[in-house]
Amino acid sequence: MAEEQKREKEKLRQEILDLEKKLYDGQPLELKMKVEIEEMKGELQVMQQMKEEKDMEMKKKMDAIQKQLEKKVEEVDKLDSLNQTLIVKELMTNNQLQDARKELITGLSENSGASIGVKKMGELDSRPFHAAAKRKFSAIEADTKAAELCSLWDEYLRDPNWHPFKVIQKEGRCEEILNEDDERLKELKSELGEEVYDAVTTSLKEINEYNPSGRYLVKEIWNIKQNRKATVKEGVTHILKQLTKIKRS
Repeated sequence: MAEEQKREKEKLRQEILDLEKKLYDGQPLELKMKVEIEEMKGELQVMQQMKEEKDMEMKKKMDAIQKQLEKKVEEVDKLDSLNQTLIVKELMTNNQLQDARKELITGLSENSGASIGVKKMGELDSRPFHAAAKRKFSAIEADTKAAELCSLWDEYLRDPNWHPFKVIQKEGRCEEILNEDDERLKELKSELGEEVYDAVTTSLKEINEYNPSGRYLVKEIWNIKQNRKATVKEGVTHILKQLTKIKRS
């Protein structure tokens, strides 16, 4: 009986030792896991801090870009406003110049023999027709034929269906030029010569510039000596000179 109790005690002691051993062996694992958990928490905190720092840095960059963008938008708005102001001023100036041109056209004479006058743009010069008619016809017929030819070509010039021009590309832009291969113009040059051809094509170009749709004559201030469109300044200067001469006389 005593022996059996002794064995039971020994067995119980052994079980206690085993439990103590297990408990002892389990503590380092638990501590290790706790350390790992703390390390992972630390890494997470570092990563979160880095993310926040990056977010802050990114936010600063975005704020800087936003400020630059707002500045650029403000500059563009100012330029647009300035551009609109300039456009309005230009339109007002152009309108004033057009009004001045109209007044000068009213005040200037068409056939005064002066250096500055008024020209009817698109008007056909009859003189080359008379010269050509004298070469082709007798002295008796020349004047009549010249008048007939000049009248015929004047009708051609007023015909909106006749448009001897072509469009070309020049320096990236469309430009309308005279079509020298037009059959009617080629026939004109062949029959009546270069001077008549030049007179007709000059009228064509003027009509195409000043009134291509209506094809009626348009008055313009003209520098007669230099055979070109006169400026408003030239017209005003001419009138002032004329007034000065009248006062002196």
